[in-house]
Amino acid sequence: MGKGEFNETASGWPKSKFYFLVNFGGNFGSATFQEVSGLEAETQVIEYRSGDSKQFSTLKMPGKIKYSNIVLKKGIFKNNAILSWFNNSLETTIETRTVSLQLLDENNQPEMTWTLQNAFPVNIKVVDLKANGNEVAIETMELAYKGLTIQNGR
Repeated sequence: MGKGEFNETASGWPKSKFYFLVNFGGNFGSATFQEVSGLEAETQVIEYRSGDSKQFSTLKMPGKIKYSNIVLKKGIFKNNAILSWFNNSLETTIETRTVSLQLLDENNQPEMTWTLQNAFPVNIKVVDLKANGNEVAIETMELAYKGLTIQNGR
C-alpha cells in the first residue's frame, strides 16, 4: 500500500458500536453504561483579512478547540465512588479525573480509545419515577472535560 492510501480493517467490516467500556481510573474503576454520546471536538476557525491584502477574501486559520460534554446513560448509579465524585463537586473543590472510553472487540480488547483529560461531572438527571411505569430507571450523568486524545488499536 502506498503512502497516504486508506486501509480498512483486516476483515473489511466496520466496527460495531455496542460493546464498550468506560474507565474512571483509580478507586472508581470501570463501569458499564447503556449509552455514551456527545463525544465531539471542534476547531474554531479564525477569519482574518489584513487591510493591505490584494485578495478580496479572508484567510482562515485554526483557533481554539471546543469540546462538547459527554453524556453517560445507565441504570440507576450504584457506584458510590461516582456519586461521591458528583456530590463533592457540588460542595467543595471540583476533582478532575482522566476518563477513557474504549470500543472493545470480540476478545475484550480495545479497538479504539478516547481519553478525556481533566473530566468532571456537571449534571446528573434521574428519570421520572412513575408507579404505573414498566421501565428500567435510567440515570444520566454529564461530564465536561478539557482535552481529548484518540488512540487506534491496542
